[in-house]
Amino acid sequence: MSIRLGDIAPNFQAETTHGPIDFYEWMQDSWTILFSHPADFTPVCTTELGAASKLKPEFDKRHVKMIALSVDPVASHNEWVLDINETQHTVVNFPIIADPEFVVSNLYGFIHPNASDRFTVRSVVIISPDKKVKLLITYPASTGRNFTEILRVIDSLQLTANYSVATPADWKEGDDVVVATSIKTEDIPAKFPKGFTEVKPYLRMTPQPNL
Repeated sequence: MSIRLGDIAPNFQAETTHGPIDFYEWMQDSWTILFSHPADFTPVCTTELGAASKLKPEFDKRHVKMIALSVDPVASHNEWVLDINETQHTVVNFPIIADPEFVVSNLYGFIHPNASDRFTVRSVVIISPDKKVKLLITYPASTGRNFTEILRVIDSLQLTANYSVATPADWKEGDDVVVATSIKTEDIPAKFPKGFTEVKPYLRMTPQPNL
């Protein structure tokens, strides 16, 4: 099974480093990031979990919960967390799912199709409060994930969920945004009182509306 953008994220029950969870109950009404790892004690993933832990206050400000997954059992995760805390100078402050039977990995399509049926890909899934999949990224084993970029995507997803806008290339918080093509040009002033610039009839820019 694999999931696609717009799908309802599958629910599951699992053991984690923070105890047993029902995924939907754990999510509550938050945005959620689920990111997978092929195994414990892998070097790139060690740095990623450290980076994510350091940025947790930024995710908290955005009402985003983080949860990781690795296919090893909880006892192994707990030992790995000690290494992460030591080497990355942080404290892992979110749960890591134990998935030794690959139940969650199969449910979310995390199994690497070209490597082994016992090897998970390194994926990021962002899920909205209505349980829909809003982003899917899969990284090669040699490239560490950029959690600053994941924060930027969260800012874009939360903004565009509430306003009829899209974010252009390289957008960051505070930059101008694109007025949705579904909005007629003559209707823009009423919806976006800060003004707009018509670059082309199909490309209308306006200041970020929630600032």
